Amino acid sequence: MGRTAGRGALRIEEVRGAPVTGNKVETMSRDQLVARFAEIGEAQSTAELMGRTEAFNKLFKRMTSIEDELKQRDGDQRRALVTLFAHPNMQVRLNAAKAVRPVEPEVARRQLEEIAASRHYPQAGDAGMSLWAWDEGIYRPE
Repeated sequence: MGRTAGRGALRIEEVRGAPVTGNKVETMSRDQLVARFAEIGEAQSTAELMGRTEAFNKLFKRMTSIEDELKQRDGDQRRALVTLFAHPNMQVRLNAAKAVRPVEPEVARRQLEEIAASRHYPQAGDAGMSLWAWDEGIYRPE
């Protein structure tokens, strides 16, 4: 796992107890939130490969707090996560695509379609199910 702006990539060991971040999301810049979102996706990828479901789920909660913070900022800044579509980690790309669906539906759909077609599992399966839920009206943008 690579290093990202300001802090090394999250380690699974950090998920066990104390919060992963030393910063409160409310005080972080948009760029810091995007970088942290990517770090969390990388850590989720590692957790999934290691079969650490509890760690993955804890990271999911941290990721959604970043998503919520970006959403409530002026102009709904979740669009900034589109920059992660070029990230080398498939989990990061999947998380970003799902997060931007409400604000950039066309580009989010294309990214989810690319991930689903990649056959890079389990993310390809998740992307395919996300598209199905969207098409069936089960998923509703917030």
